Amino acid sequence: MKGIVLAGGKGTRLDPITEITNKHLLPVGKEPMIWHAVKQLVHAGIHEILIVTSTHHMGDIVNSLGSGKRFGCEFTFRVQEDALGIAHALMLGERFANGEPIVVFLGDNIFELPIRPYVEEFSAQPGGARVLLKQVGDPERYGVAALDERHVIAIEEKPSVPKSSYAVVGCYMYDDKVFDYIRATYPSARQEYEITAVNNLYIKNGQLRYSFVKGRWTDAGTFESLNEANQLLLSIDNKVGA
Repeated sequence: MKGIVLAGGKGTRLDPITEITNKHLLPVGKEPMIWHAVKQLVHAGIHEILIVTSTHHMGDIVNSLGSGKRFGCEFTFRVQEDALGIAHALMLGERFANGEPIVVFLGDNIFELPIRPYVEEFSAQPGGARVLLKQVGDPERYGVAALDERHVIAIEEKPSVPKSSYAVVGCYMYDDKVFDYIRATYPSARQEYEITAVNNLYIKNGQLRYSFVKGRWTDAGTFESLNEANQLLLSIDNKVGA
């Protein structure tokens, strides 16, 4: 299994502090934000990791992460030249994945507890995909899952009237079909290739499972959630696992 960290985008909601640096290099707790994603993947037993970021800040990302020796892993780097959505960025990882299952981690997502149990659940399932759900107070900011007793019925991207309070958080797990599903999607009204569209194709084919996230979780895409992420990681000394 391989890992992909998506660390592109413009971080416009965090202007002006992202004018001269990549959002994922902002300090959260005692370390750059992107280190948390890497440490989570390594703790889950994933040691081959692709970092996808934008043209302007690739050098700074490489300078921060290095070869991977510091983290006990090996990095590959790819540039997303145009910010056309999460699924578009993920498509850059097809050759890197080389037919293996992947864990995709959005670089601005912060988890209090390790993702390892969810990765193990994914490893035990017979193919398909797995998403992580967390009950939140502002679901309209996220992809929102409509649930019945056993399944995710559909996922709606940033709905004005959410069907539930369960957000699909930024850690996705896929088999090797994900790249074919991305090719089957089209740009949304935002002119982006949405990961929600990919997840809905897995739902349509009965291949998507889910886990509920235990412990605290936040993204760090706004000033308020960046502050929350900072406090969360300070409280655990930026550690992942015992």
